[in-house]
Amino acid sequence: MKNIVILISGRGSNMEALIAARDAGQLPVNIAAVISNRPQAQGLETAARAGIPTQYIDHKSFAGREEFDAALADCIDTFAPDLVVLAGFMRILTDAFVNHYAGRLMNIHPSLLPSFPGLHTHQRALEEGVRIHGCTVHFVTPTLDHGPVIIQAAVPVLDGDDESSLAARILRQEHQIYPQAVRWFAEGRLQLVDGRVRLAAELSDGAALVSPQLA
Repeated sequence: MKNIVILISGRGSNMEALIAARDAGQLPVNIAAVISNRPQAQGLETAARAGIPTQYIDHKSFAGREEFDAALADCIDTFAPDLVVLAGFMRILTDAFVNHYAGRLMNIHPSLLPSFPGLHTHQRALEEGVRIHGCTVHFVTPTLDHGPVIIQAAVPVLDGDDESSLAARILRQEHQIYPQAVRWFAEGRLQLVDGRVRLAAELSDGAALVSPQLA
């Protein structure tokens, strides 16, 4: 069984989805630890109640990003993870950190990458007038929000949508596709080939790398 470490900065709703999938027998992983850069992150309490070891490393205690990332990596590596999962971890990571976990560092982003990298994705989508928006699980590379795509989910942008309503619709999809992506990794189904993600074997559950929700 694969070991995973989850990094959070706040509530960690995607972390909650991963825990729920594990508890339902749908995610064959050991969640070895949940680590936050914020001591008061609500998700640390949630993880502790689920019996998961928790740690925090306050980024404000370090002189710079490099020092924090080095300390974070040291903490993560004590749990010997096969995969590190970013679940609302609100830090830009250094190239050295990302390269240390190359091919085993996963993130979820609230847009259909490569569209709308960075922050305020839902508001930007509304301002641009797109008709389809969504979320993306990808492997992390040194280029921000630009790593190889693992799975995406699309939702319609409805007349009358505001940032809050659109964000809520997309968050529901995040909670479905992130456990799926981690499950594929845990089952050894993901391969990186020429910078793109491929499935190593035919899926038995009929899932797809793109999961449209347009009905």
